[in-house]
Amino acid sequence: MAYPEVRVFRLILALSLCTLSAMLFTGCANKAAQGGFERPPAPVSVSAAVAEDVPTYLDAIGKTVAREVVTIQPQVSGRITKIHFTDGANVRKGDMLFTIDTRPFEANLSQARANVAKDQALKKQAEANLAREISQAKWGLVQVNRYKVLAEQGVVSREQYEEFRANLDSLNANVGSARAAVNSAEETIKVDTAAVESAKVQLSYCFIRSPIDGRAGQRLVDVGNVVNPGNPSGNTGSSGESTDSAKGLLVIERLDPIYADFTISQNNLVSVQQQMQAGRLRTEVRLPDAGDQMVIGQLTFLNNAVADTTGTVSLRATIPNSGHTFWPGRFVNIRLVLNTIHQAVLVPASAPQMSAKGSFVYVVKQDSTAEQRPVTLGQRQGDLIVVENGVAAGESVVTAGQLGVTPGGKVHIEKPASPTAASSGAK
Repeated sequence: MAYPEVRVFRLILALSLCTLSAMLFTGCANKAAQGGFERPPAPVSVSAAVAEDVPTYLDAIGKTVAREVVTIQPQVSGRITKIHFTDGANVRKGDMLFTIDTRPFEANLSQARANVAKDQALKKQAEANLAREISQAKWGLVQVNRYKVLAEQGVVSREQYEEFRANLDSLNANVGSARAAVNSAEETIKVDTAAVESAKVQLSYCFIRSPIDGRAGQRLVDVGNVVNPGNPSGNTGSSGESTDSAKGLLVIERLDPIYADFTISQNNLVSVQQQMQAGRLRTEVRLPDAGDQMVIGQLTFLNNAVADTTGTVSLRATIPNSGHTFWPGRFVNIRLVLNTIHQAVLVPASAPQMSAKGSFVYVVKQDSTAEQRPVTLGQRQGDLIVVENGVAAGESVVTAGQLGVTPGGKVHIEKPASPTAASSGAK
């Protein structure tokens, strides 16, 4: 017969053994379960890195400016009798724009021509007088020579010889006066001929033509307005002085080619200067809402000073604008291409990720595992970005699904849906 204390000890021992057995069984089961679990591959999209020649550039926001802006001003006073264009029309150099009343200027031209005709008649008369005086002087000289011989022979008196000699001097004086009259008539003809040319110029100013090829703005005068060189619109203030003489009759702007003005930081000035010495710099100009559509131009101006207040330098590009896509005063996106990196490695811009240590990408290896690679990024090229080091051309990089990827883990590459399947799914 066992004692009660012995029974209690046996019971406690049995319970302890059962608990230990259960714990050992549970641990073994957990180890077995853990040993049999494997994480499924992460679904990702990949793209191969490519090698291309890509440019290095500076991006800026600029504004387009007309290459030539001409304000049409009247050169003579008069009334506008005709307008030969419509507002906003494209005009060519030499096209008629305005006509000013020509009658006063035609009258002045006729008067100047009449003066020239009168001067020519007076010149002919003076030339005839000169010819007569020369003829008389020649006859007088013959008489003097003859009477000189007769006086030496004693046929005539010395007084008669001196009389003919005095008459010759008078005739020679008349010749000089007649010749002076002819010269005076010639000078008068030159003056009045110049007056004719001046009248022609004044008359030509009545026909106002376009000095450039360009686009006309809104006219600032109408038919019937009286215009003046100092006050084109004909408006005067209460004091009689011109109130808006700078407006002119019309403003014409040349739109093709057109300028694109922009600025860069002074920190980039040295790079731009070095590339300008090597050759002409190319610009790519885009409208903000034009997407990838761009126009190629050339950098044609670099300012000679840095702005004190902003620390920037002004530049100007000249771009073709035959279709008038660009309009003066409109903002544009400008890319100044500095040089070209040959065979640069590019990956989609969605591939690089950021961590505390910097940028990295996941590279998918042959065994379908993802390797985390630190990379140094360069400039963007549309939807791609330059990888200066860390990835070689031809390697596959993860472009979508990076959140589910673990370094060294398996990945499953998802193929993009075909257009046919996508359209079927949409139905």
